[in-house]
Amino acid sequence: QPELGKPMRNCYSLPGPDFTYGIYMHKRDGGVPEAIGHWDSVKAKPHKRIMPRDFVTMGRRAVDEGCTTARDFALYYKFMDIRCKDKQILRYGCKIPPGMTFGRPPRPSTPFFDIMQHRYKELWMESQRAQTVVQHVVKKKIGGVRENRTTFLRTHPLPVKEESFWHPQRFEKVWAPH
Repeated sequence: QPELGKPMRNCYSLPGPDFTYGIYMHKRDGGVPEAIGHWDSVKAKPHKRIMPRDFVTMGRRAVDEGCTTARDFALYYKFMDIRCKDKQILRYGCKIPPGMTFGRPPRPSTPFFDIMQHRYKELWMESQRAQTVVQHVVKKKIGGVRENRTTFLRTHPLPVKEESFWHPQRFEKVWAPH
């Protein structure tokens, strides 16, 4: 029984201070020359990935074959195993197609001769002049007298309505004195 006021002691005795828990690993520390000379490289294993079944294609082909009941479809799915196509170009461990590059294409280099002759400044000045001309034209149009409905109808008169000689039949029998 445990002593009064003290926890019960464990019946196992611990090993001494020179005991190592776990597995002892021999440490290779040769500094920089060993790090450079002995790289721990891992060879990539060919990764065979099993794609999921393509039920849409299998359903289409089953209908083409004439399957109509659930049992026919189940038998067709059992014997015709069609898998989805892998749309990834690169997977871990596969080779890159020749001529394939990654990233954005570089923008074309700026011609140095155009920079020396201040060509870009001249192009910007021309665009600014064109914008000011457009703004002057717009201001002239706004500055004139605004057209209201009366002035519009004076310049563009409405077409004259032709008098219609047709009358409803109920007015044909009305007696009119001559």
